[in-house]
Amino acid sequence: MEQYVIKGGNPLVGEVEIGGAKNAALAILSAAVMADETITIENVPNVRDVNVLLNAIQEIGAMVERPDAHTVKINGSFIRDMNVDNEYIRKIRASYYLIGALLGKYKRAEVALPGGCDIGSRPIDLHIKGFKALGAAVDIRHGLVRASADRLRGTHIYLDKSSVGASINIMMAAAMAEGKTIIENAAKEPHVVDVANFLNSMGANIRGAGTDVIRIVGVERLHKTEYSIIPDQIEAGTFMLAAAATKGDITVRNVIPKHLEATSAKLLEVGCEVEEFDDAVRVVASRRLHHTQVTTLPYPGFPTDMQPQMAVVLGISEGTSTVTESIFENRFKYVDELTRMGASIKVEGNIAIITGVEQLTGARLNALDLRAGAALVIAALAAEGISVVDDIYYIERGYEEFEKKLSSLGAMIEKVSTEKEIQKFSLKVS
Repeated sequence: MEQYVIKGGNPLVGEVEIGGAKNAALAILSAAVMADETITIENVPNVRDVNVLLNAIQEIGAMVERPDAHTVKINGSFIRDMNVDNEYIRKIRASYYLIGALLGKYKRAEVALPGGCDIGSRPIDLHIKGFKALGAAVDIRHGLVRASADRLRGTHIYLDKSSVGASINIMMAAAMAEGKTIIENAAKEPHVVDVANFLNSMGANIRGAGTDVIRIVGVERLHKTEYSIIPDQIEAGTFMLAAAATKGDITVRNVIPKHLEATSAKLLEVGCEVEEFDDAVRVVASRRLHHTQVTTLPYPGFPTDMQPQMAVVLGISEGTSTVTESIFENRFKYVDELTRMGASIKVEGNIAIITGVEQLTGARLNALDLRAGAALVIAALAAEGISVVDDIYYIERGYEEFEKKLSSLGAMIEKVSTEKEIQKFSLKVS
């Protein structure tokens, strides 16, 4: 099992290029099977979740080509099998996007129930409600979601809560339904907009993405397109917070600064300098930072996927901060790992009360999920001494060449797979 071994204490300084948005890519690659012509998608992140999804798309008969690590060509005209189920697809959350895509195009889908990180209850009841409203019969048997319809008809759908996955999934199915569909209380996240823009580039008729009302007029067929995925706001935010935690100076490039406003605002509040450019953001932390309050909210609020990384920064800032998690109820599991490093954090329900300490110290740590794993790496980079982060499989689900990008900024980090390699690293850096 691979691990990161890290010697902390170096400020991270330099420039880093941000890749394509994982959460947008997973939905867009799924939607690409809805055309019978070749779709070319650029700026695709080369991460585990994407590779698992592409294997699943290939297994059901679609043509998948990768001219390079960040470009994918997909042709859905060869699909003959509507059953998407293997041991890998069950491990990723975004498998459910294939339900909306296949149901929209073929009026039938059987897809394994989604897995992903254990950060709390993430039921797909809103997805199912939407598919049923469009006229599909949906049931769950033997670990598979089965959806079928003679025809899909446009309708008015109100989502009981703003859900990114449900908004995208219903939008995909409705894109090829008969008539007009209105989704109210839709999610406004940037990747919802990106998927709508992608579908529109294929000939769909979708308006209102980025607002809480999305209007869709179904079309009979979708056609070929070339499309580039938006930059990953969570990867960008992770490096911004790494600058803050290590008293560094990082410029993140290939970003859309507007997507990062909630993160930038909190960094300014705690005392960082934040400079925005057309497609870059620079974060400088030249002194010890101070406390603040953070509450996770749907976009444009502070992202739940940035919450663990922010907690690390607050854990070494002056004063007492609070972090309120309003999206997922199980997202504070990483707190025990930070406590092993000397952090002072008390969790009461959905609120973490964080009393800043002067210094964290190195420890043996477990990456418990994707974003918590990234947060522990940041903590290790800010800590005194050597840390080992186990189960980095989770981190690689959503961060491409994480250790290489960090090394280019001056981090002392290596990917290893044996205790002997850990000892070798320790001798080298001591």
